[in-house]
Amino acid sequence: MMTEIRRSALELIVEAFEAGVLKKAVFSKPSTSDELKTELAPMLLGKDKVLRRISYMRDGKALQKNITVTDEGFAELVSSHGQINILTTVGDAELRSSKSGKENLSGDRKIRNTLKAGVEDDKKAQLQSNDRKKNRILSGDEKFLTELGISDRSGRIHDKMQHKYRQICRFLEYVEDIYPNLPREGKLLIYDLCCGKSYLSFAIYHYFTVIKKREIEMTGVDLKSDVIEYCSQVASRLGYDGLAFVCVDINEFAPKTEPHLVVSLHACDIATDIVLRYAASHRAGVILSTPCCQRELSAKIDCAELDFVSRYPILRRKMCDALTDSLRLSYLASCGYSVDACELVDPDDTPKNILLRAVRKKNFDPESPAAKKLKNEFEATAEFLLGQSGNTLMLLK
Repeated sequence: MMTEIRRSALELIVEAFEAGVLKKAVFSKPSTSDELKTELAPMLLGKDKVLRRISYMRDGKALQKNITVTDEGFAELVSSHGQINILTTVGDAELRSSKSGKENLSGDRKIRNTLKAGVEDDKKAQLQSNDRKKNRILSGDEKFLTELGISDRSGRIHDKMQHKYRQICRFLEYVEDIYPNLPREGKLLIYDLCCGKSYLSFAIYHYFTVIKKREIEMTGVDLKSDVIEYCSQVASRLGYDGLAFVCVDINEFAPKTEPHLVVSLHACDIATDIVLRYAASHRAGVILSTPCCQRELSAKIDCAELDFVSRYPILRRKMCDALTDSLRLSYLASCGYSVDACELVDPDDTPKNILLRAVRKKNFDPESPAAKKLKNEFEATAEFLLGQSGNTLMLLK
């Protein structure tokens, strides 16, 4: 039940938002332990005015979502935080709640009096627009993009390669997100497994050496000898001395030491499982993997409880895609990683659009009760989906 003071704060945010004077609302002292604070800021989404919600979590993540003042989640924010700061162009207000539960809202009267008298246009907040030009990590004129046939020598992205360019740029944004989880000093060891034509390998090498000014040793691994030869020639022409390519089975590729980062873009079906198992078994610091063609579970699923879905081929495929990637994340969690799944690019660019992200936990103890619970959950889930054949799943081999 929302108190009268909190309802007054909620109404004030709505009034300031609708009058165009709201700059930001900051919600702190949350009732949940995994959140630090949440911020709301007005913005234009096309022609519509919405609130961009950003929740800052204790694990370093920032969860973003666009909401309206009529959404249930908006009212919940007001109810579940001990402190609310309302920042406007005509004054600021603050709601505070003491340990004893006493609540106080200050500064609201000045804002309401100003709104009642009317606000001139020059007093209204400037709204950000979601339609502004995207600031990408790559500009398009990087030499490696030309060498790979993505752009011409003037830096114009070829029409047929626009989707690939967006995909590379988005992947680099995720690399930038996880950069704080990598060692701050020394040489970085990076592997691109099932690298194929190695668009990512060249982009990541450029990112770390040119943008971040880091020394790296990077290796692309694939079984196609012609592709490996091509990539090696491109790396030589670019002068990428720290980037090498080898033609070898991943299972036979021995790392020099624990890799700091393992990436994989669209490794087909069980190749993704091989990549994840390799990365986890060699204690990779960070894993970024975009799966492709999740067929194994669809061929093996044996779960009567899900027959109402699996009897329809198209729904069976979609369900098994989600279950496969969820099972992969469960496996990585059982190996000591913090995990999540992200959207890579617009689904119109590629249906293979899920990025699995894993960051190794510090001081992870595989013998701890928590670790054993995660392992048991993974194995139980596999057995639930596959029946007695659960131990034939690629990740369990």
